Amino acid sequence: MEISQRKKKILAAVVDEYIRTAEPVGSKTISQIAGLGCSSATIRNELSELTALGYLEQPHTSAGRTPSPQGYRFYVNELMERQRVSVEEAEAINARLSEKMEQLDKLMSGAGKLAGQLTGYPALTLSAPRAATIKRFDLLYIDANTFIIVVLLGDNTVKNKLVHLPFSVEQGQIQKLSALFNAGFTNIPEESITPVLISATERAVRDTMGLTSIIAAYAIEVLSESRAGAAFVTGESSLLQQPEFRDPDKAHRVISYLSDSDHLMHLPGAADGNPVRVIIGPENVADELRDSSVVMASYDAGEGQRGLIGVVGPLRMDYSAVAAKLKYIADGLSRLLGAGEAPAGFGKMIVKGDTWTDEQQE
Repeated sequence: MEISQRKKKILAAVVDEYIRTAEPVGSKTISQIAGLGCSSATIRNELSELTALGYLEQPHTSAGRTPSPQGYRFYVNELMERQRVSVEEAEAINARLSEKMEQLDKLMSGAGKLAGQLTGYPALTLSAPRAATIKRFDLLYIDANTFIIVVLLGDNTVKNKLVHLPFSVEQGQIQKLSALFNAGFTNIPEESITPVLISATERAVRDTMGLTSIIAAYAIEVLSESRAGAAFVTGESSLLQQPEFRDPDKAHRVISYLSDSDHLMHLPGAADGNPVRVIIGPENVADELRDSSVVMASYDAGEGQRGLIGVVGPLRMDYSAVAAKLKYIADGLSRLLGAGEAPAGFGKMIVKGDTWTDEQQE
């Protein structure tokens, strides 16, 4: 059903004021801020009709109105003004994303922390699964019963493990294994580390104590973890600062959900190539998020993979500002990790359903 321009202005005023104050909005307030040029009685009638249509809710008989999930969806799709990040915010984002980080997980957690600081909501970053390989092995001899396995992955991530042995081993044996692993186990995927390769290495070094299997098992473990992708969450406690989550049980449900990386890895990303997706309240599949909104931005992680960065917050969220900040961070991650240079600025933001697309500026 088409709603009139006046109803649209009133709905937008209610959403904007409720975002600002977290308090139900009355007709008197709307008449002061909306500039409609009509009486409070007319505004009250329009509020009643918007409530009947499902766009607004009335917590109490004498109280003002609050937006419903349907009202937020209409606001996001048709009414809100698209924002851009400020010059100061852009400089802060670029500075943080340009910091030299030795490991990808530090970059992901750092980007999530930045998103949380800029939006004031719990933030999450999902790194894309990637085809991991090991570039180099270093086996460091400590003593007759101890050595360290150090592996350098293809993305320059370094992993290590301290190995304690129930038997003695000579330093020369560890050095031979290091040479053979660098010759036969580097620059290959996890599935290529087969029993046949392990057995051939054992025969070549005359390993009868299982050292080759110990090192190969750790290599498989590291490659499997690196290939799976990862979820990073930061700022969960900021949810407690929102009026909607002062109920400890309500906040606990959301925070518990965010603490489970398996849940997060199944969050829906942006669809059809659109960079930002907004999921409002009941649109969320998970029951724990039915009273929350999720905004996700997609970034190019390279090698044809996409990652996600997003925030979880109340329905009373400044969607335009949040979307602009997340997209800017996602563009920065695409420049660092992806195949091509992402645009430095934004085009006009167009909403289609629950996603944003860009339209190049004139």
